[in-house]
Amino acid sequence: MSLGPVMLDVEGICLTEAERRLLCHPRAGGVILFTRNFESLEQLTELVADIHALRTPRLLVAVDHEGGRVQRFREGFTRLPSAARLGTQYDAHHGRGRELARMAGWLMAAELRAAGVDFSFAPVLDLSHGISGVIGDRAFHRDPEVVADLAHHFMSGMQHAGMEAVGKHFPGHGGVREDSHLALPVDSRHLNELESDILPFERMIRYGLAGIMPAHVVYAQCDRHPAGFSPYWLNQILRRRLGFGGVIFSDDLSMAGAECMGDYPDRARAALRAGCDMVLVCNHPDAARRVMDALDEDPDPVSIARLARMHGRRSPGWEALRASEAWRRAHETLEGLHDSPLMELDV
Repeated sequence: MSLGPVMLDVEGICLTEAERRLLCHPRAGGVILFTRNFESLEQLTELVADIHALRTPRLLVAVDHEGGRVQRFREGFTRLPSAARLGTQYDAHHGRGRELARMAGWLMAAELRAAGVDFSFAPVLDLSHGISGVIGDRAFHRDPEVVADLAHHFMSGMQHAGMEAVGKHFPGHGGVREDSHLALPVDSRHLNELESDILPFERMIRYGLAGIMPAHVVYAQCDRHPAGFSPYWLNQILRRRLGFGGVIFSDDLSMAGAECMGDYPDRARAALRAGCDMVLVCNHPDAARRVMDALDEDPDPVSIARLARMHGRRSPGWEALRASEAWRRAHETLEGLHDSPLMELDV
């Protein structure tokens, strides 16, 4: 059974029989985890192993674990700094900022991989325009060149730990005030005014970015649909102009920014037809079931091949990771970053 195009979630810290059956649906392809799915390192590792054991090839297991205020797992995991904190360090010393970004990407990925999680939806490539509250300190910087530089080093660290990166939210969520979880934001800038927001995505594609998540934002001067449902943005700009050959993940179809596209099956069809390889349906298991039952087309073989790249690579377990000098140094450095305005680091 190949990977299907739908990523959904589960309710608790272990799988129910109903969830096992749902995850064996041929259109299921992955599971996204939330804080409610975490009780301890041991429990999380067992849950992920249980999900992986359901099928061959194994389902993808993902999480939003950026650092700062978006870090789903806390107890037993290193407290990671926000992207903006890394940007502040970069402003003080470019080399220090780059090394901290690489270290943060490696540590985030190494700890998740020790639990078996395949990938995190990170890093955020949006610009810090000082407008968007939902982005805020999740963005590295206001300068697109700095964002691209820090994101490159963050991704390099992730890849060294056996994890691919997913950049978000294409072509840039930082220029709107509304939160797409709660409303449909509209960005009225013309394409030439959006080029600075697009630059980090363009650079990261050249550096080998494996995944991208588009924004539930309408860029009214370019297209009438939100970017994640727009063939213009996903095919004409992302695939053709920027040459992106990796996975396109929709943002959560349960968000208010997706409601303009109809009911859940209509949203999923629109996203897949626009160019997404996998759609996310979170916190609505009935809707996820309806979406999977409604998708009657066989998965695109090209999408299946792209998704296979997102499986995490082999990594040491928790005991071996924590016994390593690399983990100790990264853990102490990044935990200390929360307490020091300018962290001294040998680079």
